[in-house]
Amino acid sequence: MAERPTASWRRGIVEEAAQLAAGTLDPDCSCMAELFPDALLAATDKVLDAFEGELPGLSEAGDEDVFAVVERVVLALNAVDAAHDGAAFETDEREELCHYIDEALTEHGVDVVGLTARHGLGRYQLTDKWREW
Repeated sequence: MAERPTASWRRGIVEEAAQLAAGTLDPDCSCMAELFPDALLAATDKVLDAFEGELPGLSEAGDEDVFAVVERVVLALNAVDAAHDGAAFETDEREELCHYIDEALTEHGVDVVGLTARHGLGRYQLTDKWREW
């Protein structure tokens, strides 16, 4: 299964904490815990749980059904971002989330390239219609 971005964010927090404890990282250079507070991680995981619950069977679904699943996950992530003053997801996090959505769909048999091409979109425009983050 595609790795959730929240898993790598959590690893980064743990690694940074270990470096701080070992004295190998200047406290002024630490940022992971601040960038990814527990509330943000929990809210993002809740959205991704719902998304993953919709993935089985999408390989047989029509384009509109697949786009509806993408719309729901993106709108839910928009709400998470808004709840964190529009600062939940920076550029790297946006790219990780979009990649995760693409990869998860692909793993469940959705031809993302074909889907987006049929609708005049590039592969990496899958979330653009709804994405505010």
